[in-house]
Amino acid sequence: MCVAIPGRVVRIGELSTTSIPGRVSIIGTERDVDLVMVPDAMVGDYVLVHSGYAIKVIPKERAVETLVLLGIDAAD
Repeated sequence: MCVAIPGRVVRIGELSTTSIPGRVSIIGTERDVDLVMVPDAMVGDYVLVHSGYAIKVIPKERAVETLVLLGIDAAD
C-alpha cells in the first residue's frame, strides 16, 4: 500500500523542461517536492505528496481530515 501525505504549498520555483520545483509544509516541516503533476497548484493550495511529487491538489478540509485519520495533529 502507498500513502500520500497532505501538505500546503509554501513556495513555487522556476519551471524547467521537466520539473516545477516547489516547497511544501507537511505537518510543520518543509520539504522540497516536484509540482510537475499539478502544474496549476498555487502557493497556499493543499496537495497530496508521494515519493517527492505532489500528485493532486485537494481542499484544505480533505487535507485536515486525512491527517486526523492518520492520527496526526492537523494544526499546520
